[in-house]
Amino acid sequence: MSIDTSLPPDTVSRPGRTTPILGVITVVVAVVALLLFLTRSQVPGDASPEAGFARDMGVHHAQAVEMSFIVRDKSTDDQMRTLAYDIITTQSTQRGIFMGWVQQWGLDQSTTLPPMLWMAGHGGHGGAAATAAPRPWAEIMASMGMASDEEMKRLREAPAGKDAEVLFLQLMIRHHEGGVDMAEALLKQSDRAEVRSLAQHIVNTQAAEIKQMQEMLTTRGARPLPSIRTK
Repeated sequence: MSIDTSLPPDTVSRPGRTTPILGVITVVVAVVALLLFLTRSQVPGDASPEAGFARDMGVHHAQAVEMSFIVRDKSTDDQMRTLAYDIITTQSTQRGIFMGWVQQWGLDQSTTLPPMLWMAGHGGHGGAAATAAPRPWAEIMASMGMASDEEMKRLREAPAGKDAEVLFLQLMIRHHEGGVDMAEALLKQSDRAEVRSLAQHIVNTQAAEIKQMQEMLTTRGARPLPSIRTK
């Protein structure tokens, strides 16, 4: 007696049955590839506002940290030393974030582009470098609210106590004004979530610290320097 080893008709493989599965896989692969392409294409370029903000704010923060170390060592006032400590820790951390972004975006920490060029709205996501007449570094520093070399020398040499505290507060108020201007400029030009979030945080915290430092100056019988705010 022979045994029939053929498969029943309903179990026979049919090429058409695998077509829907292969179609779904093809669509998924295509979507993933598109997302990867879009993610890479949207990484900020060398001339982008995001890259300019990260690099220039990193330089800006570095000076604020240096100034805060100076006044911390020259003051015995608890409020002043707490303010200096807050600036040191906050801005050191933020500077590390800026440097991390630049590395993550595959960019160099430095660039041949003039500092603060992005503030005028030049460049863009992956855009070509804009051309502009370079400005003297002293002029750029002033536009950022940064202390000049001479002002930093005065702060280092200021007598400990009230004199150093007053000069620090005057210089740091102006410094924060520049920082707020830079952060607000970034908010007008960027739609990148993580950069906007930190920029908004800088606006909020430094605006609050400006008010605090103005009050601290008043208690010391002093006034702020002329404001550099652009609006």
